[in-house]
Amino acid sequence: MSSPLLRLSPLLLLCALTACDDAPRFTQAEPGEALSGGATTVQRQDRQAFSLPSANLTPERRLDFSVGNSFFRSPWVIAPSTTTARDGLGPLFNTNACQNCHVRDGRGHPPEPGARNAVSMLVRLSIPDQPAYLREIERLGVVPEPTYGTQLQDMAVPGVAPEGKVRVDYSAEPVSFADGYTVELRRPHVRITQLGYGPMHPDTRLSARVAPPMIGLGLLEAIPEAAILANADPEDRDGDGIRGRPNRVWDQARQETVLGRFGWKAGQPSVNQQNAHAFAGDMGLTTTLLPHDDCTPAQVDCQRAPNGNGADGEQEVSDNILRLVTFYTRNLAVPARRDVDAPQVLAGKRLFHEAGCQACHTPTFTTAADGVEPELANQVIHPYSDLLLHDMGPGLADGRSEFEASGQHWRTPPLWGVGLTQAVSGHTQLLHDGRARNLLEAVLWHGGEAQAARDHVLTFDAEQRAALLAFLNSL
Repeated sequence: MSSPLLRLSPLLLLCALTACDDAPRFTQAEPGEALSGGATTVQRQDRQAFSLPSANLTPERRLDFSVGNSFFRSPWVIAPSTTTARDGLGPLFNTNACQNCHVRDGRGHPPEPGARNAVSMLVRLSIPDQPAYLREIERLGVVPEPTYGTQLQDMAVPGVAPEGKVRVDYSAEPVSFADGYTVELRRPHVRITQLGYGPMHPDTRLSARVAPPMIGLGLLEAIPEAAILANADPEDRDGDGIRGRPNRVWDQARQETVLGRFGWKAGQPSVNQQNAHAFAGDMGLTTTLLPHDDCTPAQVDCQRAPNGNGADGEQEVSDNILRLVTFYTRNLAVPARRDVDAPQVLAGKRLFHEAGCQACHTPTFTTAADGVEPELANQVIHPYSDLLLHDMGPGLADGRSEFEASGQHWRTPPLWGVGLTQAVSGHTQLLHDGRARNLLEAVLWHGGEAQAARDHVLTFDAEQRAALLAFLNSL
């Protein structure tokens, strides 16, 4: 005789397995669900959807946003230059403007075959932890590769050799659904060619990272730490197989270890420090927070190259410019969701929860009353991320630890705006290294703590797959 549960409809079955109080949210949109960023949400859905200021910014504050935007978009130049506000590029760098990686404030992508530079994908470097590097481990979270540092820079100013060129090849890995539908995943193989300063350490770890979307960063920064830690369960005490854990990282301004929130492994504590590291690593620009050029002792020409520091000792990126860029990046608004009441989207939402995806992609938070910016305070937001680290299994592993993140740990990426990736960025290459060419491939790369959810998705038929993707594309 079949179990009574097996004779229930899918909706009633979900009700029986979870709680009947949850059933209404799968038959109609929840109040405010379309406003992913609360009162900061914007309505634009086209290629500029990620480039708007928080909807509740005052006209005066929008002026600061516009000035920050100009420094984010405009290229920096080589020093010395008459353009003193924007000189000092390099000596080693990946690009000359923030916008080149985050095109229209959106998502980067791996280099195409034959591309001269990776541009919107960079490669992190490190070697295994060693006692002699305890200070670097504490402050950087990694041990730098001795000759090339923590990030490969494939461009340089005249007279300085670039560190190398990034090449990515792929191998195919087919995955089949229960109904026989097959998806061919692609596994990336990253190579560094034309090394400019000799061989790398034989145990060098490489980790390719595409530029993530810029929307909603200030809202993520405004989530109370206690709310993030409430979802942590590193010992899996509830037995659900999900072991979300916080990363603890070095805060350069506060000179202490704090909760990490930003970056693919939650290796940065704040938007301001994330920006300072991007200026330093991506463009070779100094700030008060990171006052030295990113040159290693082996890179003599890099060390000797002119810089753009002011005569009064002011760094290449002044405190005021960094403040304006941080204000801009904190206030890039999240677009509203689409079709939240559509039956297919609601069906996909139910399947998302049925598979257990919400265990890591936490739908809702409320920002703190004393947020980093007043417009971002007291907002009910829907980022679909817990900002915690999760072991995603060997399939996605890069083998590179970062503070308390292992080589298999990744921070749950926010899903808000993911359905507008094609409109904004012109592609749908997802995950930390852009290996997934669409949302379904991204789901199928999940392993480790997400293995059960991924295996559940593999039982979906064509109609269910379409519903799940309709929901994800509505975010």
